[in-house]
Amino acid sequence: MRNAALVLGVIAGCFGMLVGFFGFGYTELARSFSEVEEAFGMFDRPGLVRAVSILSPLLAIAGGAMAKARALWGGGLLLLSALGMYAAFGFNVFTMFPIAFAGLGGVLAIAAGKPDEPKAHF
Repeated sequence: MRNAALVLGVIAGCFGMLVGFFGFGYTELARSFSEVEEAFGMFDRPGLVRAVSILSPLLAIAGGAMAKARALWGGGLLLLSALGMYAAFGFNVFTMFPIAFAGLGGVLAIAAGKPDEPKAHF
């Protein structure tokens, strides 16, 4: 289960980086060119989008990497990544896989008790 959490966390982080690049880039483009904001609109909270665009993929990759040695901490980071991405971008066609992969990886990492490693966190 820890290996699955590792793989899911890294994949969620990679897909999350793509979402983050576009989210952060769009907020910068709309801030620089008012015509873009007038034509296509702006996020409700652009500051949150910018912060989550950087932090959420970072938390997913770090949580996935920690899942082997510290499953409880890694699972917490993965769940925090999924919650952050959901809060900033919502659940849509572009965020469904990063949110689902990070959430499932977090649940698997937290559920990994004694079988994978002699020293369990419970």
